[in-house]
Amino acid sequence: MYEHTFPEKRYQKTLEFLKEMVPPPAKVLDLGVENPFSKIMASNGYEVTNTSGEDLDDNFEAVQNEEYDLVTAFEIFEHLLAPYNILRKIKSKKIIASVPLKLWFSPAYRSKTDKWDRHFHEFEDWQFDWLFEKSGWQIKESLKWTNPVNKLGIRPVLRKFTPRYYAVYAEKS
Repeated sequence: MYEHTFPEKRYQKTLEFLKEMVPPPAKVLDLGVENPFSKIMASNGYEVTNTSGEDLDDNFEAVQNEEYDLVTAFEIFEHLLAPYNILRKIKSKKIIASVPLKLWFSPAYRSKTDKWDRHFHEFEDWQFDWLFEKSGWQIKESLKWTNPVNKLGIRPVLRKFTPRYYAVYAEKS
């Protein structure tokens, strides 16, 4: 259904990275409620279970189940106050996660209409790597990519060559 019709470049890049690191079929726990990308994963041969909207800063129950081949966290950790805590509690031995990178020319994202849709963190790649390493994971592979927008202005030009997204594949060390 979603094959070759990605609404965003990040979906295509994320799916390519996911398939390369952990090919389907795989049993995946996707942190966050069901979303367009969890549906893309399912349509590409992954057995996907999403968390149910619980506060992942406080509730680690979902990640303490060892039956998953992989945990995914796509654009989730920037919303948590302390992503270190949940990373320490994950029982799965593999994780793929991505975050929007901090851009020097743009402030952190904050929705004006949704009090939960905001970024507590916007990482630089070395900070994200350090978070994983400090919480017991060994990064095996990573990928950065841009997110150009079709608008006029200085920021849109900068987005054409400044990486916006960062993904890592890590295993428990």
